[in-house]
Amino acid sequence: MEKRIYTVSTLTREIKEVLETSFPRLWVEGEISNFKRHSSGHFYFTLKDESAQIRCAMWRFKADALRFRLEDGLKVLLEADIQIYEKSGTYQLVVQQLQPAGIGDLQLAFEQLKKRLQAEGLFDPGRKKEIPLYPERIGVVTSATGAAIRDIVSVIWRRYPPVEILLYPVKVQGEGAAEEIAQAIKNFNDYGKTDVLIVGRGGGSLEDLWAFNEEVVARAIFSSRIPIVSAVGHEVDFTIADFVADRRAPTPSVAAEMVVPDRSELLGILAYYQERYKNHFFQKLNAYRDKISAFSKSYAFRRPEDILYQKIQRLDELLRIIQSAMEYAIERKKQRLDNLRLQLRALNPEEVLRRGYSICYKDGQILKNVKDLKTLDIVQVKLHKGQFISQVQMLGESE
Repeated sequence: MEKRIYTVSTLTREIKEVLETSFPRLWVEGEISNFKRHSSGHFYFTLKDESAQIRCAMWRFKADALRFRLEDGLKVLLEADIQIYEKSGTYQLVVQQLQPAGIGDLQLAFEQLKKRLQAEGLFDPGRKKEIPLYPERIGVVTSATGAAIRDIVSVIWRRYPPVEILLYPVKVQGEGAAEEIAQAIKNFNDYGKTDVLIVGRGGGSLEDLWAFNEEVVARAIFSSRIPIVSAVGHEVDFTIADFVADRRAPTPSVAAEMVVPDRSELLGILAYYQERYKNHFFQKLNAYRDKISAFSKSYAFRRPEDILYQKIQRLDELLRIIQSAMEYAIERKKQRLDNLRLQLRALNPEEVLRRGYSICYKDGQILKNVKDLKTLDIVQVKLHKGQFISQVQMLGESE
């Protein structure tokens, strides 16, 4: 009987066919290790338990659908097909879908994003902006048809009618909702004429509210120069938007109360200050009236001409004092100038020469020491009147 000889490729291909057809799509539970995200977007990792491990691949079009991040140590439950990778002759699982083991994928994605953004400082209380007390224009980012906008408008117009409300309608759930919300926040900042923003929607399930847990919305809120109140309609649970926003309101109605004052309270305050300042005004008026009455009875009003002449006389006295002081100061300056003039004259070299002294030069330099001369040197001698040239014949020792 003739023996059959396989090539490596043929054997691998037959093993691949047997293995892949013998095992239908299956579910496997284990722990992720050696996780890598390739530049192509594909995921590669090892799924292991305490006794064994198997390589896994998850193609990009499947990986992009994950709401949470894969990382080493994460326990997962995955649905996959067994496949032989012919180039290395190894078998692997090609993952079709994947979910956390023991916790929902949305909750895990929430916790992962919350932890990462908190580490980056997006929740830092020190960077949160103050809500203006008396806004002129309020921007609202929500659905145009939901109950949230009706509640916000109703509360604001009841509490503070002068304010202007600008609605930027967006999707608040479903595909593309997070991107619309983030773009609306950016556009309000580019517009630059809004004092505060309310970003939110009415209540719903975790899936319904998920747009407000997306990273793109969190970063848009963080980057906003305009103060933002997060108003997602859930009393107990928080969204990522709540943590990043400058203020968090449990409902859109409460958010509306936060951003505007109460007109009735303002009217009460105005009435109080109106009465207070009116009383203050009349007290001041009566006090000034009493002062005017006292002034009208004083000596100044009875003898104004006498007071005027006294002021004129005092002015003349001051002028005389000033004039005398100036003359004395000028005289002292003249004496000082004469003394300086005499000192300068005494220090003038010409005055020294006048008394019989002379100045000797050698090569244009004034001689101060006989050691600078030698026999037969030519010396220029300057006298008070005239000068002459001499030659050194003999040098004496200096004392």
